[in-house]
This record gives sequence, structure tokens and C-alpha cells, in this order.
Amino acid sequence: MGVEHKVLRGALKGALNLLYPPQCPGCGDPVATASSNGGDLCPQCWRDMHFITGCFCGRCGAPLPDDGTGLRDESLLCDDCLRVDRPWRQGRAAFVYKGTGRKLVLALKHGDRPDLGPPLANWLAQVSRPLIRKGMIVAPVPLHMRRLLKRRYNQAGLISRGLAISHGAQHLPNLLRRTRHTPPQDRRSASDRFANLQDAVAVNPRLRELLQGRAVLLVDDVMASGATLSACAKALLDAGSGPISVAVLARAVKDD
Repeated sequence: MGVEHKVLRGALKGALNLLYPPQCPGCGDPVATASSNGGDLCPQCWRDMHFITGCFCGRCGAPLPDDGTGLRDESLLCDDCLRVDRPWRQGRAAFVYKGTGRKLVLALKHGDRPDLGPPLANWLAQVSRPLIRKGMIVAPVPLHMRRLLKRRYNQAGLISRGLAISHGAQHLPNLLRRTRHTPPQDRRSASDRFANLQDAVAVNPRLRELLQGRAVLLVDDVMASGATLSACAKALLDAGSGPISVAVLARAVKDD
């Protein structure tokens, strides 16, 4: 019965592909094949995708210049993480926030494209695997209720859910909450970003006991200054969590 079910499912999938050819999530053009999570890019979007595959900062995942050895030294830190005291231990990012990656993040965040959640979560699950530890909680950066009602979903929550499923970790989408509405972080200086998030995030009182002593993987879509992740990590630590790690889809970096 199991074999018959697989054959039937394969036939149905083939018929659907004939009726609805798989599309590139970046531009919508047809692609030759489709992965199970719909994450196949067309050649043009693939060329404009900047995955972080070489040397990177072990604290935030930002790409670093390659020393030519091809080896990764996860103790290396970027200039930002050398200058700013991060309240988390380790971090990973799937790609740089530009080109196709930026387009995908903006579509998920502002373009009403929750269907992008699974393929993007799959990419982040692959690079975040070294961060996973036994008993870890996976939690997204929260949205304020006003913004959540407008957007209808938390893009970080879609990503963290897929990541938690991939790693078999406990997902607590409501572990953190915004205590006040904050203006957008765009076009603010780094110091203004940190000030904007001061005391703006707290742990859900109903989940505080569940958090005690447990490692947490914080998930967000983009990291720029790290102010939002810092506010979340500090709230978790103050509430009694174990060590914090972070995983973000995209790391914003300065142009060369």
C-alpha cells in the first residue's frame, strides 16, 4: 500500500507540474525542475544570489575575506562583532542581503509571499545545523501586534517554524513579544537602532518557566546592526535562558 501511495503521489505531482509548471521564486520564470519546497532558482536569479559559503564571522555569519586556504575558522569575527558586545555566542546567515536574496526577503516581508517561507527556511536550516544542540528552543524575533495585524503573519515565525521542523527542535513562536510599537529601523544610525529597541522586547510570562536554563536559537529575516537581535537575546538571558545563538536569512554588509 505504501508503494502504491508513493506511485500515485508521484503521478499526481507530475500532472500538477504539467498544469502548473514550477516557477522561480525570485522572478516567477519557469524552471526546469522543482524541489519539494519550491526553492529552485532560475539561472539568472541563481547568478545574482550571494550565498555565504566561504569564510564568515562566527558571531553573526557575515562573509569575511578568504585567506586562500579554503578552511573555515569559526573563531574569526567581523569588525562589527569586534566593536559591539553581542549578547549571543554564535550566529549564521544564509546569504548576503543584496541581489536575489534581498528581493526574496522583501517579497516575504512586504510582498504578501508567505509561500516563500519553506524554501527560505530550508536554506537557513542547512547553514544553522552546527548551532543546534539537545533541548534547544527555536524562537522568532517578534512583531508588535499592530504590525502583525497589518502584515497578517510574522515572516521570522515562518522561517523559524521550518527551521525547527528540519532540526526536530521545539518551536515557541510566542516566546518573545514586543512590549511597545517601535518606528521602523530603516535609515537609522546604528546607535539610534539600539536606542529604538531599548526595553521593547520581553519574554512571554506564561513561557518563562519553560525557558529556564535552555539554549535558544533566535531567528530573523535580516541582520543589519544587530539591535533587534540584541534586544531579544538580552530579554531571554534576563529571564533565565541558557546560551543564545542567532540564525538569519540575510546579513546586510557594507559595500566594498
